[in-house]
Amino acid sequence: MAGYVFGLVLHPTRDVSEVVGLIGRWAVRHGKTLAVRAEDRHRVPASVEALPADQLAARSDALISIGGDGTMLGALRSAVRTPKPVLGVHLGKVGFLVEVEPPELPRALERLVAHDFTVESHACLACDVCGDDVVAFNDIALVRQPGAGFVAATLAVDGQRYGFYRCDALVVSTPTGSTAYSYAAGGPLVSPATQAVVVTPSAPMAGISRSVVLSPDESIHLELRPDSAPVAVEMDGLVIRDAATEGSVHVRYVRDAGLVVRLDPRRYQERNQLKLSLLDLPLLPEQLRELLPDGLREQLNRRELPPPR
Repeated sequence: MAGYVFGLVLHPTRDVSEVVGLIGRWAVRHGKTLAVRAEDRHRVPASVEALPADQLAARSDALISIGGDGTMLGALRSAVRTPKPVLGVHLGKVGFLVEVEPPELPRALERLVAHDFTVESHACLACDVCGDDVVAFNDIALVRQPGAGFVAATLAVDGQRYGFYRCDALVVSTPTGSTAYSYAAGGPLVSPATQAVVVTPSAPMAGISRSVVLSPDESIHLELRPDSAPVAVEMDGLVIRDAATEGSVHVRYVRDAGLVVRLDPRRYQERNQLKLSLLDLPLLPEQLRELLPDGLREQLNRRELPPPR
């Protein structure tokens, strides 16, 4: 493949044909190449080149994730060995990583090719899960099977044992992942500008009952206890091991593992602030007004002007 290559990463189940068609027409007009994983070949036009999944990131200049945060996380994981800029196109519901709406794509693609964007660097968790190497950009979690008891595990940091957990689930997250499973389990919201690892138990019954925030330079070791129920191990919400009854998870923080394209960082932060307000960080009325589209905001301002005397 010659010239600038966009690698397309598609939502696994949603209909992405409209967005793929928009990108395809733009690519034809501008002489750019599109590629996709071989298993998604049937979902794209014949002009899109199919590549083995493990080669898509390496042979692309940039990746375009079409979906929500889950799709974006998959794109970042696919490029962790050869990080490439990833542009997120929003087809989800409450996405914290994706920035671009489909109507904004033509201009976004022009800026991507012209390198007119900033890169937001993301860390990942490099994990040894019972002997298997995996990476997670949001979190790695040990989750109990319903009706089968509790997750029972010990925590060690840099080889020093700290205590044990007995809980429904145990979540180790990055700052990016702090708004996901860890947050739902009662963990803190951590600024994405912070470098840290958060360990949060969900519904703790005994042992450590609060979130533990650790340095990115500390290694984390979780060991299942003999009295633990069978657990599922999830990576960014995907089950990678089911019904584990023994073994360990070793977690290491890796800086600059993913590159997310930001075209308008300030507007992106404002949108995320609004999304967080839907959780439990309420905004002031005047802050909500600033997040409205320009035309609607001007209409409201005109309505509230006092009548001329």
